[in-house]
Amino acid sequence: MTRNDSPEKNGIPPLLEFHNVTVIKGDKNVLNSLSVTISEGEHIAILGPNGAGKSSFIKAVNREYYPQPDDDVVFRIRGEEFWDVFAVRAFIGIVSNDLQFVYTREVSGRDVILSGFFSSIGLFNHAVTPAMEARTDEILTFLEIGHLQARPMTGMSSGEARRFLIGRALVHRPAALILDEPTNSLDLHALHTFRNLIRKIAHSGTSIILVTHNLHDIIPEIDRIILMKDGRFTGDGKKNKMLTDPEIGGLFNVPVHVREEDGWYYATGY
Repeated sequence: MTRNDSPEKNGIPPLLEFHNVTVIKGDKNVLNSLSVTISEGEHIAILGPNGAGKSSFIKAVNREYYPQPDDDVVFRIRGEEFWDVFAVRAFIGIVSNDLQFVYTREVSGRDVILSGFFSSIGLFNHAVTPAMEARTDEILTFLEIGHLQARPMTGMSSGEARRFLIGRALVHRPAALILDEPTNSLDLHALHTFRNLIRKIAHSGTSIILVTHNLHDIIPEIDRIILMKDGRFTGDGKKNKMLTDPEIGGLFNVPVHVREEDGWYYATGY
């Protein structure tokens, strides 16, 4: 595939198209010759151990990281190679643990969502329009968090705060929502609530790109799994082909038994 050959589906260029993408930080290749094409409407999980390069991949999507220059590199979003970072955020929403850490401050839940219109951390002298207020009300209702909107982020549980960050990511009705290790620090009740919420978003028409090291994060709507290790994609295929004892055991370097139950996958035996 050359730099000018962009595969399209029904006349629509891929949401993400990387070919031979290498990112170097210091003396380390944090991404090593990554190649992947993701179409709009797909629900995907990128699964790998800590240190696999998953967060670096997200930073490449978000244009925080750029690949090493090479004639064979393809680095496109929606068929375009050059994007203003604010334009990228308008159609690819990203919720990360780094963002949640930054938002550990006295900002109300409602203002967190409104700040998504400005890609800011909280509201300062931004001019909030009636349309923005109306969209925020829609999101509060959809995510079932209206009763929490006046509460500061510092007064919320991890699960509650994460739902407001998802609301912030949804303000522009993005084509895709990228979730980076979304269930870290959630208890069983919060995990149940959160997984149901992600399923609801998937059924609303937004693509889910789930980045995780936990099999139990992978909702039944996700059908494609990309395995990642040491800065590389080591496998890419249907869920039932990727979530097997040999694949997962090799990915995490442990003996493991993978079982499926009602569309959910779990690993035991390690």
